[in-house]
Parts: sequence; structure tokens; C-alpha cells
Amino acid sequence: MPKVSLVIPAYNIEPYIRRCIQSVKDQTFTDFEAIVVDDASTDGTNAALMEAIGDDNRFHVVRHERNRGRHLTRRTAAALVSGEYAFCLDGDDELTPDFLKQAVSRMDEHPVDMLHVGITVIPENGVTQAEADGFAAYINRPTGLLNEADILRVIFDESSGQLVDWRVTQRLYRASLFKTAFERMTDARLERAEDSYEVFVLAALSQTADGFESCRGYLYHYGIGVTGTSRISAERFGIFCSEFAECIQSTRDFIATCTDGDEMQDSCRGMIHKLLELLANDWLIRVDPSEQEEALTAFADAFNDAVVARELYRFVRDIAYSAIASEKPLPKDSDAHRLYAYAEKFAATMGAADGQEVTRAVRMKDVADEHMRYLERKDLEEQYAKQPIRILVTSHKDVDVSHALSLQPIQVGPGQQQGHTRFNWMLHDDIGDNITEKNPMYCEMTTQYWAWKNITDAEYVGFAHYRRYFNFTDTIYKENPFGEVMDTFIDSQTARAYGFDDETIRTCIEGYDLITTGVKDIRKFPGSAETPLEQYHAAPLLNPRDIDTMMALVVEMHPDFAEDVHTFLNGHKQCFCNMYIMRKPIFDAYAAWVFPLVDEWCARTDMTHYSREALRTPGHLTERLFNIWRIHMLRTEGKDWKVKELQCVHFTNPEKKQAFRPLFAERLDVSLEQVVPVVFAADNNYAPILSVAIDSMLKNADSTRFYDVVILHTNIGGNKQAVLQKYFSRYANARITFFNVWRMVKDYKLDTNNAHISVETYFRFLAQDILSAYDKVVYLDSDLVVNGDVAKLFDIDLGDNLVAATHDIDYLANLNVRGGDRMKYSLEVLDMNHPYEYFQAGVMVFNTRELRRLHSIVEWLQIASNSIYIYNDQDILNQECQGRVTYIPAEWNVTHNIFGRVDTLYPQAPEAVYADYLAGRAHPQIVHFAGAIKPWQNASCDMAQYFWQYARETPYYEVIIQDMTPGARKDSDITEVFHERALSDASPLRKIIDPIAPYGSARREALKVLGRTLRGRK
Repeated sequence: MPKVSLVIPAYNIEPYIRRCIQSVKDQTFTDFEAIVVDDASTDGTNAALMEAIGDDNRFHVVRHERNRGRHLTRRTAAALVSGEYAFCLDGDDELTPDFLKQAVSRMDEHPVDMLHVGITVIPENGVTQAEADGFAAYINRPTGLLNEADILRVIFDESSGQLVDWRVTQRLYRASLFKTAFERMTDARLERAEDSYEVFVLAALSQTADGFESCRGYLYHYGIGVTGTSRISAERFGIFCSEFAECIQSTRDFIATCTDGDEMQDSCRGMIHKLLELLANDWLIRVDPSEQEEALTAFADAFNDAVVARELYRFVRDIAYSAIASEKPLPKDSDAHRLYAYAEKFAATMGAADGQEVTRAVRMKDVADEHMRYLERKDLEEQYAKQPIRILVTSHKDVDVSHALSLQPIQVGPGQQQGHTRFNWMLHDDIGDNITEKNPMYCEMTTQYWAWKNITDAEYVGFAHYRRYFNFTDTIYKENPFGEVMDTFIDSQTARAYGFDDETIRTCIEGYDLITTGVKDIRKFPGSAETPLEQYHAAPLLNPRDIDTMMALVVEMHPDFAEDVHTFLNGHKQCFCNMYIMRKPIFDAYAAWVFPLVDEWCARTDMTHYSREALRTPGHLTERLFNIWRIHMLRTEGKDWKVKELQCVHFTNPEKKQAFRPLFAERLDVSLEQVVPVVFAADNNYAPILSVAIDSMLKNADSTRFYDVVILHTNIGGNKQAVLQKYFSRYANARITFFNVWRMVKDYKLDTNNAHISVETYFRFLAQDILSAYDKVVYLDSDLVVNGDVAKLFDIDLGDNLVAATHDIDYLANLNVRGGDRMKYSLEVLDMNHPYEYFQAGVMVFNTRELRRLHSIVEWLQIASNSIYIYNDQDILNQECQGRVTYIPAEWNVTHNIFGRVDTLYPQAPEAVYADYLAGRAHPQIVHFAGAIKPWQNASCDMAQYFWQYARETPYYEVIIQDMTPGARKDSDITEVFHERALSDASPLRKIIDPIAPYGSARREALKVLGRTLRGRK
């Protein structure tokens, strides 16, 4: 029996097989056999092989009658192995003469199942030496002694740290292991990635392994065969994809046969991820750019869209990082932008992919975006520096800004607050010569100092604020009593309205020396102040003496300004906000005048006991100092200046539109398939009740799942949000996000026709876009409590159906009420083909992917603006989703008994629905307090005990009790009216009569009175 059996597959390698065989014959260790399998070569491989072997009887040649691929070629040879050890050598590679001697000696001295050896990488066919060196560095990473499961983990599991290669040719095996492993491997043809599969099986069956990477006698010719940089077609790449997929599937099939298969899953995922990276690298390097888009389709077909998106984002990350490291700009036509566009295309359709793959794609996108934003900022800075007009927009918040290059956002004091986010897309006042540390006192003046010291070439320098801009157009807009034009958002519409584009700004400014906001007559403002001095003295948070001492200082340092100080302080006019635009030399002169004054005033003033607002006094004073300087200059050396006044536009909501980031993108320990996204909708006054719903849900949640809870609202106060965030932080497997949807709904007239239904009910339509990272979400009304785990609800398979919901027993019973016209309404208004399929919308699972395909948010809200519906959004959903509903047991939405309807109305529902309701009522997973009577209005109403058992533990329990007390004094920020209703005068109750409370009945009148009370009406 030979000591070593060499396994050598050969297929169409006539140019290389001779040197391979000769390198084996030249071994100083001679106790070996070489099993060479010719896989039906069609060139002169067989003849060259036989010639090279000659009469050396240590070589055994086997020839396949038909080509079977490298894996089956090795499997053929493995069955013939008779040595103590086995080693795989590819027929286009070779060995140094002492290789076997070194490897066998090490194996004899330290016996293991697998010995990992090093290799020498020789570049071929266009592979550069740098590429070869990089590959060698990876492939020769040192390993140590490993046992059992660690062997597989260190090779494949990404969490193990630095992974070892999986080349089957880089290991000396115990022959018994080698033969057993290949016997268990598939008899299917595998190519390209067969090494990964074979080593996976070998490692999984090994008990011990060691490393001997200093032995580098295997000479690997990198670039020969399937590796290298030679071009391949999109069709050929598609074949590669199929071959990789087959190897992956074979690995999964093997795992399924193992009793410890679950422990191998992380290693399997690691193998797959590395294979996908290798495959993507082939796409980038070897597929002609003209065919790359076509090849990506094959990539996605073989795997999924998330895989493709992730690999493309990886390339973007790497290209961007290279540009950052080299400090070179990234051209607009760079591969990074082209690849990013490809990535976005596949990211938009990756929802159907495996959750972990989606998670990987999202996280890689985050890194790519971060790198690209950095480069874009550097590029933007260069563009800003080239502008002849530089109007700096001071901000300390992440806000919307105009895209005009003349309007340049600058973050002030970015390092002054602990944990303060640095906005990379802005300029920063802590770069270069600066006084950023003075921002808490100097306010926007730290921007002006930065401009003074760091802007050299601009023709004009100006200043605005993240909330206040100039109106650069000739249109005069209505102003408020304080002389400001009020608006909401900074977007494309307002940019057009106020001329936030470079051409309009240039036209407006060019030729002028000094531009300010309007010089306003203080006597026309609200209040009794008539002069700037009186106005400052009346400011409740400022110290009156400060303006007096500053004015005295101005006269002391600049006696020629005394007249101007008097004119300003005792006059009636002032321009506000420290907003102005000047020719750069004029601004430099102003800065050289104002900063010494402020610095000297600060040096003379003890502000030790000043309040936070009073500490901003230097900023307040400079607003007055500018007016004095303007008056003086226009009176003296600037009397020939060309000056202009522009309206000041005040934006109430300049903050960026809120963007939702899914939980799995925020937490590295969470994958998509673990997450249960849950959506609620509420207003400020309903927050206490909402807290009960969420708390009940999380108390019954699965500890192994993660609950991404999103609250859609327009007005929940910051204090309430903070209280709830702090309270729910006790749940380690949950995250609470308050998402303000005002921008999304402000242009729609949303109304309801029931006093107990609020406009927030329409917010559920927004979930499909806000939570677009999820293709399925749970929606829950806020007037309910959860006794079960909503993960079970979320896990329901919807297929292509749009929603999952329970039958609405109340509605279905009304269909059967004699003399009622609910059936007519269902058929004629809702246009339902099967009215008995009507569902209740308070508890639902949304197939957001399919809902997006059905209607856009704009279309949903347009439908919702129609006043023909009795039950508003619920009717709309039933109308639009009919025929595509998955019905769930009634236990998931058990409505309570008000007005005796459980006894009088519900029995009229179809028998199956009624029986289902009774069964659910006995063991409710969710109790839904639908209708006009709630536990927080009537503590003893039906099923109220379910509410109170959870309410007692919430932070708003006392508030809920207080609000039940007639005449109780209520904190406006906490209670007011409990729920802001939306029954407008323009939307009367529908003519369709509800059998439960027909017109003229005492019950109807009671509901109307209750509705008015809840809305604060008499």
C-alpha cells in the first residue's frame, strides 16, 4: 500500500499535463501512487499524458468515455485510492520536488484528518503580480489545530473571523476520510464551485485539522482554466451562475442528511456568500460592459434580486473607498454611479428574497451610501468654493435645503454637544480658522466668522438660516404681522416660488452692494414697543443692561458711530435675523468692525449666572449692531451703494422628511425573517390608550422575535414620545418609531362619517410606502389589547392576497337584518360581488408588496377623500381588496358587546361566522373595543377587564383614570379631548340607516351626543 495517493483530474490540458506529471515524478518522496483520470479530453491530453508517464508504474490512468466534470472525475479517482493519505493535484498545476516529503513528514509527526498547506501563486494570462500576491496572502493565512465543528466553522462561517480557503487541492487528507467523504457526495455533475462543496463535506466529516502553510510547494498557475481575467459572454456567465447554484444545492442536500445539520447552517451561509462574491467578481471583471446588464438578469434568476443588489453595492463601496483613500474625485460617469443605478433597480424588487439576503443588501447599501455621500460632499465643497455668490445657510439640524449651489448649508458648532451628529453633506464652521466653540453664545455669527476667514474668492457673501431664507423673486408675498412670509416645507415647489436657483439668485443680486431683509417699522408690530431699544428691553429672557453696555462700547471704540447708535436705538426701523448679502470686501470690512466689539463686550461681561437664552446675548446684540453699521455706512462712505431689500421667508417645517429605517438595518443581531413589523395610528390625545395596546402586545410577544413597532401620527407631542420610548425600552426585542405623516396627508380632505372613527384611520394606507422594506406588516387599531403573540398573525401565508383579516360579524349580521339596506349598500355602493366576505379592518396583515401594485398612496388617499362610505377606510379596503383576502379566526379580532348586539344582532350573522366569533370570544387573542363605548369611557363595559389588566402598568394609567372623571382639570399636552374626531359639518351622517341605531332612535341620539362630547362640542 503506498503512503500517498495523488488524485489528478485532466481535461483538455495538453499544454500543461506534461509539467504536472514531471513534477510528480521528480518528488524526493517516492512512496506514492498517482491516479490520473482523463475526463474524455478532446485534444491531445491523453497522448501527452501517456508520453509523460512512460513506464512509471506508480501512475494509474483512467479514462471517462464521456465528459463528467471535475467533481465526478475526482470521485472516480477517490474510489481507487489505496494509500494512507490522499492529495488532490489539478492537472494544470505542479509540485516542487520536496513537497510530498514535507507534507507527509508533518502529517506523520502530527496526525490529523486534514492538513492545510500553503501554495505559491504564479500569475498567468493577464493576471497581474499584484493580484497574484493578494490571492496568495488570502490563501496562505495561517491556521492552527482545530477539532470537530470548528474545522467547518473556520473555513466557512463568516463570524469566525479570518476565513481559511476552501481549495480541495490545498489539503493532505487521511485517505479513509477522503474515500468516505466522496462516497457521501452527490453523483451529479458539478463544476466551477465544486471545491467549496467537496471541502464542506470533507470538513464536516473531519475530527481534526491542522495548518502547515509554511510549506508552499504547490505551484498554482492563477489564470489558467476557468479562473483569470479572460472575457466571457453573458450566456457563459449564466452557465457559471447555474453551476454555482448546483454546488450550493448539493451542499444543502448533504446538510439535510446530517444529524447535526442545524449546526452547519451558519457555515453554509458563509460558503454561499463567498461564492456569490466570487461569481460577482467574475461578472465585473470578465463580462463585457455591453452585456453586463443582461448577465445580471441571469444572476438574479439563479439566486435573487437581493443577492445581486448586495454585490453591486459592494462594488460601489469598494470603488468609492478607493477614491476616498486616494483623495481623488469620483467622475460623474464612473463605474460607481453606473453600478449604483443597477443596484437600485434590483433593490427595488428584492422583497421576495430570503430575509437574510435582504438584510445583507440593506447593510451593504448603507456603507456604499456613506462612502458615496462623503465623495459627493467633497465634490460639493469644491463646487461651493467656485461660486461667485456664496450664501451660507446656518443650521444645527438635519434639514431640507435648496439644490442651488449659491445656497450653501453650513453646520455650526458640530462638536459642541456630546453625541451631536456631524452632517457630512454640509460645510462645517469648525474647519479652518474658526470660533466654533463660541457658537452657544455667538449663534449664527460663528458662520460669519468662518466666512470672513475662509472664503477668499467669492464676489458676494451672504447669510440665511435653515428656517429663514430670502425671497429672490419679484413676486411679493403676504407677510405676517412680524414681516415674514410664512411657509411650511422646503421642496421643489417652494424652491420655484421663492427663486432658490442659481440663475434667479444671480439675477436678483448682481449689481447690488448690500442686500438685507426688509427694514420694518417696529410700531406696526404686535406689542407696545416703538423703538429697537424698547423692543430689546421688553425681551423677557434678555438683560436690558446688555444693550446699554454694548452701545456704550460702540461709542467708546468708534466715536464716529455715536450718531448712528442714537438714530437706531431711538428710531422706529430695523432689519432682522442677521440676514444679509454683501460684496465680499464690504462684508470683510463689517466683520473686522463687529467681531472686535463682540469679543470685547464678552471680555467685560460676567455671564456666569445667565440663563441659557441669555447666554446667546452676543448673537442678539450683533443683530442690532448690524443695523447700526448699515445706518453708518449708508450715511458715510457707502452712501452711493446700491442697496436692496428682500422679503424674509420663514419655513415652519424645514426638517427633512422622516425616513424609516427597518429594524434589521439598525441592529446587526437582527435579520429580516426575525422581524415582525407592526403599525399603529394615533393622535396626541389617544397616546395613553395607544400605550396600553402596545404594552399588551409586547407582554405577549415571542422573545425570539423582534417587533418593529411604527406609530403613524401628525401631532403626538415630543414629551409623550419620550415617555413612551423610555417605558417601552424595557423590551429588548422591540423598537418604537414615531413617524409623522403630516407631509403625506396634508393635501387631502380626509373625513369620517362616524363619531368614534378618527382621521388617523386612513394612515394605514401609508404603511405600504413608509415600511417599504417589509413586504408584509401587521396593522392594529389603537383601541384594542393583545393577549396573544402577533408574530403568529404575521406569519400567516398570504400568497398573492392583499390582506388577512377576520370576517366582520357586525356587518355580516346587518346583511341579514330584515328590512335593512346594508345588502343594497354593499352591492350598489361598494360594488361587492360577495358581500358576505366583508372583513373587519381593525386587525389586519397587509401584503404591502401587492398593495403597492394595486394602488399608489396618492390613489388610496384620493379614494379616501370620497364621502360616500359608511365605514370609511374599512369600506374602501373591502371594496378594493375583494377576492384577495385571507380570512383568519375571529379570536384575532374579538369585538366587545355594546348596545347588546352580541345577543340581539350577532346571532343573525351566518352560522359559521357566529360560531367562530363565540369561540374567539371564549379565548380572545385580541380584544377590539370597536364602536362608541370604550373601557376608558365606561370602566365596566363588556370585556373591559382585558383593558384594565394592562392599563394599570402603563405610564399613563393615572391620566386615563383622570380623564374619566367629570369636570377634571386636564393638561392640554396630555389629555384635552381624548381623540380628535373628524366628523366635519360638510360630511353629515350617511342616509344609509344602520339597523343598530336608526335615525330617530334613542340609541342614535345617544351616539350623536357622545360624538359631540368627544369632539368637545355642545
